[in-house]
Amino acid sequence: MKNIINNKLSNNFGLSSDIEKGLEAIGYQDALPVQSQVIPYILEGKDLIVQAKTGSGKTAAFGIPIVEKIDTEENLPQVLVLTPTRELAVQVCEEIASIGKYKKIRCLPVYGKQPIHIQLRQLKQRVHVIVGTPGRIADLIKKKNLDLEKLKYLVIDEADELLKRGFLEEVEGIINRTPDTRNTLLFSATMPDKIESICSRYLKEPTRIELETEKEPIDQIKQIWYEVAEDWKFLLLTKLMDTWSPKSCMIFCNTRSKVDRLTEKLKNSKYDCIALHGGIPQKDRLRAISAFKNKQITYLIATDLAARGIHIDKLDLVINYGIPMDNENYVHRIGRTGRCGEEGVAISLVSEYDKKKWEEIQEYIEFKVPKEDKDNIIKNAPKAEKRQIKKRERPEKTHKDITRIRLNAGKNRKMRAGDVLGAISNMNGINAEDIGIIDILDTCTYVDIFNNKASIVLKEFEITKVKGKLIKAKKI
Repeated sequence: MKNIINNKLSNNFGLSSDIEKGLEAIGYQDALPVQSQVIPYILEGKDLIVQAKTGSGKTAAFGIPIVEKIDTEENLPQVLVLTPTRELAVQVCEEIASIGKYKKIRCLPVYGKQPIHIQLRQLKQRVHVIVGTPGRIADLIKKKNLDLEKLKYLVIDEADELLKRGFLEEVEGIINRTPDTRNTLLFSATMPDKIESICSRYLKEPTRIELETEKEPIDQIKQIWYEVAEDWKFLLLTKLMDTWSPKSCMIFCNTRSKVDRLTEKLKNSKYDCIALHGGIPQKDRLRAISAFKNKQITYLIATDLAARGIHIDKLDLVINYGIPMDNENYVHRIGRTGRCGEEGVAISLVSEYDKKKWEEIQEYIEFKVPKEDKDNIIKNAPKAEKRQIKKRERPEKTHKDITRIRLNAGKNRKMRAGDVLGAISNMNGINAEDIGIIDILDTCTYVDIFNNKASIVLKEFEITKVKGKLIKAKKI
């Protein structure tokens, strides 16, 4: 018996077997409300305004039908997704790429502070989907490095956050450089007047979808707090960590320096944790997020700003090591747990200096958060010497039947995708459907091999010539 999402999506919407296979590989079990409502309209070619909260499953809601509609033979980008942060651009790109893995969809994240020559090199190849921040996208368009002539879909993701970050003028400039024939899909948690103005000016007879949930996300989160002196916070924190023993937990501090100090103390106490704040180089921030999402790291210690736009599924626990100065930040913090119908827990550590602000936050959320006894936790928590730090294995590949191989020839030897495709297709036991994305760089080429046939391809390359020469191939 097929799972629910395959029944709903493949049977009702006629999705291709490649998309069904991709969804199954990434473990989608149920079609969430936003997906059930949004997908039919995108497949019909409608413009959409979707008001849905972060964590509702909206990336798959637009990613699934868009990937279904992409023409894989077209070289120019057909989809442009605008996001407010670099981190979100990477996450959205990864999810769309996973959905379209078996359809051989190429998805490129584009954002500032990444060397532009890397992005330019990728754009010279076939790219189906571009996901990026407005600043770098606008720059690439202005310099004529990004051709949007064949664009079919423009997705404006988290529009209200784009507005808050001052990107609205750049977003409008990008819209004006896209074909009139495009479909525009706008997603936002709230609908300020300026967002409504964009909708009225740039969307064509849009369908409006407003997601209502049976209960607000904050209502399905167990909230508790402890009164604790500032000097005793670290001890209580470690006792809570040992007591709850979460598989995945975010701990929030109010400043970068506090994140760094807390991370160092926790590492010295043998907790597997990693820091995230705006002062950390971008490549290290992306590595930190990836390690946390892949469950290689249990604890992510973060500031509010750095954590914005990060979507983590099945986050067990959120701890407010410092009480946020902004009421909305409290809601954003604890809203990272208890997503997509999952139950979550949020714990706040409140010192004497925090009490006034803590009372204000409780008035803001209209809920009296239960107070618990810290002495009970400190007394009954597992002893530190009995704590067992699990050795974390590398996460299993999402697509277990896909292997990437590296060929030691690229553009420097005038290698073309057709040369590689032809050589592998002619190997004994290999068909065209066994070959995935071919990525040709200056000095090497990467190829995805499907259906557990990498060993055949590697062996055949010992005797197979490409452009009249033998080339070395290895598994990576």
